[in-house]
Amino acid sequence: MAFDIEMIRKHYDALPGKIQKIKDKLQRPLTLSEKILYAHLHEDSPLAKYERGKDYVFYAPDRVAMQDATAQMALLQFMMAGKNKVAVPSTVHCDHLIQAKMGADADLQNAINTSNEVFNFLESVSDKYGIGFWKPGAGIIHQVVLENYAFPGGMMIGTDSHTVNAGGLGMVAIGVGGADAVDVMAGMAWELKNPKLIGVKLTGKLSGWSSPKDVILRVADILTVKGGTGAIVEYFGDGAINLSCTGKGTICNMGAEIGATTSTFGYDESMDRYLRATDREDVADAAKAVAEHLTADPECYENPEKYFDQVIEINLSELKPLLNGPFTPDLSTAVGSKMTERAKEKGWPLEVEWGLIGSCTNSSYEDLSRAASVAKQAVDKGLKTKAEFGINPGSEQVRFTTERDGILKIFENLNATIFTNACGPCIGQWARYNDPMNAPKNSIVHSFNRNFAKRADGNPNTHAFVASPEMVAAIAISGRLDFNPMTDTLTNEKGEEVKLDEPTGFELPPNGFAVEDRGYNAPAEDGSSVEVKVDPSSERLQLLTPFTPIKPSDMTEMRILIKVKGKCTTDHISMAGPWLKYRGHLENISENCYTGAINYFNEKPNLVINYETGEYGPVPDSARTYQKAGIGTVVFGEENLGEGSSREHAAMEPRFLGVNAVIVKSFARIHETNLKKQGMLALTFDDPADYDKVRQDDKVSLFGFETMAPGQPLMVYLQHQDGTDDYFLVNHSYNQAQIDWVREGSALNKIRKDMGVA
Repeated sequence: MAFDIEMIRKHYDALPGKIQKIKDKLQRPLTLSEKILYAHLHEDSPLAKYERGKDYVFYAPDRVAMQDATAQMALLQFMMAGKNKVAVPSTVHCDHLIQAKMGADADLQNAINTSNEVFNFLESVSDKYGIGFWKPGAGIIHQVVLENYAFPGGMMIGTDSHTVNAGGLGMVAIGVGGADAVDVMAGMAWELKNPKLIGVKLTGKLSGWSSPKDVILRVADILTVKGGTGAIVEYFGDGAINLSCTGKGTICNMGAEIGATTSTFGYDESMDRYLRATDREDVADAAKAVAEHLTADPECYENPEKYFDQVIEINLSELKPLLNGPFTPDLSTAVGSKMTERAKEKGWPLEVEWGLIGSCTNSSYEDLSRAASVAKQAVDKGLKTKAEFGINPGSEQVRFTTERDGILKIFENLNATIFTNACGPCIGQWARYNDPMNAPKNSIVHSFNRNFAKRADGNPNTHAFVASPEMVAAIAISGRLDFNPMTDTLTNEKGEEVKLDEPTGFELPPNGFAVEDRGYNAPAEDGSSVEVKVDPSSERLQLLTPFTPIKPSDMTEMRILIKVKGKCTTDHISMAGPWLKYRGHLENISENCYTGAINYFNEKPNLVINYETGEYGPVPDSARTYQKAGIGTVVFGEENLGEGSSREHAAMEPRFLGVNAVIVKSFARIHETNLKKQGMLALTFDDPADYDKVRQDDKVSLFGFETMAPGQPLMVYLQHQDGTDDYFLVNHSYNQAQIDWVREGSALNKIRKDMGVA
C-alpha cells in the first residue's frame, strides 16, 4: 500500500465536485495547473477569479518534504511554533551531507561519522513530531519522493528548489524556504502569488541521441534563467505523452533553472506504468477513476494561446542533443562543430576530465540504463575512456536494481566511481581537490541541473556543462567537449576507427524494482516522550532566538554592506560545500554571508570597506561591526538576485547580521519570499538605472517604512560623502499579511503570537 493512501483517496473522491464548482465560478475550461491550484485553495481564500501574477492566494498543500541541509533550520523553526505534531504528511531526507570522495561505502560511513549529531537531531525531531525519516544512503530527496509520495493532481511543497521534480507525476510541487514549510506543517495556510501560466507544446517523438534532458535544455535556452519567474510551466501535446514518467521528472526538475514556480504534465499512461512499477497500484487505480480531472480540459490544449500567458512549441523529432554552460544553465550549444567554434572563441577547455551521471535530475533506472548502453560500447569496441566517470544512483531502490541487473557493473568495468545515493558533486559535496580555489582550468560534463562557478568542486576554473546521461557518457569516453557521437568516430586500442551506436535503455526495469532496505524510519505513534537535545556548545546546531522587529528609526543613515555586481545566486550569498555542516547553526553559518558575491566597487569577492573602522575586510566582519555600533545595513544588487537553491540561509544570515533591506533590479521568487518571511525588506528599483547612483560611501535612508502599505512605493535617500545627495523610488510586492510579518520581526514571530506562544 502506498504512503498516505487514505489522504490521496479522499482528495480524489472530492475532486470531481471541486472541479465542477471551479468551472461554474470561472465559466471556462481549465488547465491542469489551475485545476490543482484551485482544488487546493485554503479556506482563507474563497473560490474566486484570482488574477494571475497579481493576487496572493492561500493554499493547503497535501504534504511537505525536506532535505537534511534545509531541514535543520526548518525544524528548528517548527520547534518554536508550539505544535505537538505536523498537520500534514511530512518527510526528511538525508542526502546533502554526504561528501563524494572515495566511493559509496567509505563516503557514507564518513558522513555518518562526521554528521552523526545532525542526523540524530533530525531523526529525533522527526520521531517527536510525526515526520517520516529517510536515513543517509536511502537516496536523493526528489527521486525518493517520485518513487514513494508524488501522485497526479496533488500539491506539495519542499525545502529545496528541485521539489518541482514531482511534476513528472502530475503534481504541482513547489520549492520553498523553511519558514513556508513551518506554516504548512503547523496547519496554517500557505501563501503564493497566483502564478502565470506558460504552455509548452511538445510534438513529435525523441529518437537517437536526443533525450528528455534536451527538452529542458532547449526551454532554458528560450526562456533564460529568469524567463519562468512567477509562472507554472505546463507541458502538453503528443510529444509529452510519448515521454516516460522519469523523463518528465527530469524536465520538471530543471524548471527551477528558468525560475519557474513549478512545472507539470497531465496524467497519462506513462504515469500509470510508473505508479504500478513502484508498488502503488492503489494510487494508479484511484487516479484512473478521475483521470479526466488530472489533465487540462481538451480546449486548453487545442487553443493554448487562449488559456496560457505564453506558449512555446518544440518538435521533439527535430531536437538534437545540447550542452548547456558553462557557469549558467541557460547557455545552449549544439554538440559537435558548434561547440568547437564557441569553445575556441570563449577559451573553454575542449579536453574533458570528468563525466558525472546522476543527481536528482537524471538518476532513474532509465537514465542509468541508457548511459550504460553507451558505456558498454567502450568495452565491447575496445575503446579506452579518456575522462573519469562518477555515478550517483538516485535511490537505494534504483541502486539495488541497477546492481542486480548488471548496469552498475558496466560502469565499474570503465573504472567508474560509484558514489553514495546522494547529491554529492551536484551540490558541491565533491572532494575533488585539496585546494579548489587554486585548482587548474578544466572542463567537466554532467547530467546535473546547475553549473554555476564553483558549484561542483569549489574550483572557480571548472567549466561545467550540462547534458543528458547518454551524452555525458559519450563525451567522457571521447574526452572531448566537442565530440558528436552522431557523426564522429573514435580510435580503439587496435587502431580501428569505431562509431558509437545510438543509446538504448529501459523505461522501467524488465524484472521489476527490488530493494532490501529502503532506508525509511516511520515516526513514533506518540512522540510526546521523545526528547530533542541540542548541546549549547555544539558547532553544528543552535536553537533559534526570535528576531527583533525592525523599527522605523533603524531605517535612517544605514550603511551599504555590499553593492553586488552581476550574477548573485544563493550560492554566492550562502555557499554550500564545506559550509553545509553549519546549516543548523545560524551564528556559525552567517560567517559565509555574501562572501561569494562580487563587490561592485573593487570587483572582488568578500572584500568591502567598513566606515566604522576605515578598513577593508570580509563581508560578515563588516556587518558585525556595523551591528555592534547600532548601524543598520542595506544590500544592493542587480537582476534575478537569489536565483538557484531555495536555501533560506541566504535570507536568515543577512537578517541575523543586521541587514534591514535588500534593494535590487529583480529577485528570484523563492529568495524574495524568504526575505519577507524573515521580517526584512525586499525592494526593487522603480528605475533600474538608479542602481548606478549608489556609491560605497553613501548613508542610506528609507522613507515611508512607518506607513508602508500594499502597492505603495518607498523612497530611498542617498547622502553622498561629498555633500551631494540622490532620491529615488523603490517598489515592493508585500501584501498586508507580509507587512505584518515585518512588523512582528518575522513570519515565525507572527505564528507564535497567533498561537499564544511566549
